[in-house]
Amino acid sequence: MARRDRRQEIMQAAEQLFTARRFHEITTDEVAQAAGVGKGTIYRYFQDKEDLFFQTAMAGFDELCDLVRQKVPGCAPFRAQLVEACEQMGAFFARRRQWFRMMQAEDFRMAMARGALCGRWMEHRKRLVAAVADVIRKGVAEKAVRTDLAPEVLASFLLGMLRTRARDLEDEPEVVRRYAVVVDLFLRGSSAPAHGAAVGAGDGLGRRLRAPAPDGRRATAARHGRSAGR
Repeated sequence: MARRDRRQEIMQAAEQLFTARRFHEITTDEVAQAAGVGKGTIYRYFQDKEDLFFQTAMAGFDELCDLVRQKVPGCAPFRAQLVEACEQMGAFFARRRQWFRMMQAEDFRMAMARGALCGRWMEHRKRLVAAVADVIRKGVAEKAVRTDLAPEVLASFLLGMLRTRARDLEDEPEVVRRYAVVVDLFLRGSSAPAHGAAVGAGDGLGRRLRAPAPDGRRATAARHGRSAGR
């Protein structure tokens, strides 16, 4: 029989509870009950409830950093690398939805914490930013990304876009939630394309993102087409 990983089981139980309620509303007794262990067992692995939350959150950050560094093909063109990085992070947010919601609920509190805990929190956040910034540096080298902003700053903006996609755009059509669209917005912004150029023309996005013409316009266009063919 495989040995139970009690530390992991406790962290999984805590992740579910921290998602359902705020940090201060949850007791270690509740975590112990959800994990099926005694309260004393929790203190064998964690100093206190704050440490339990921190280690649960950081385990997710570490997994996310590893995905970006290991799953993004280094030999691919920059845009393909960036799309793949976004897909990996987005899939993680969807797969670990409870962790993502926990982070959204408690991120501000941890960032405002004092002392060593805040420093450790920001250090792990910077690791994720650095992993994404490494991908962006390839774009800088290819002159596909502006150079007046540090790659870490650009990485923070991109991570914000991904959080918005995961948190606020769940009900939007999938065509506008595609990671290629996120990357296109990140690289080109929301300004209108030059005259005669379609947004995302290089990757086929322009044609797919165009709103369908009203029936009257389609019918008129069809009549013009038939007339031209006569």
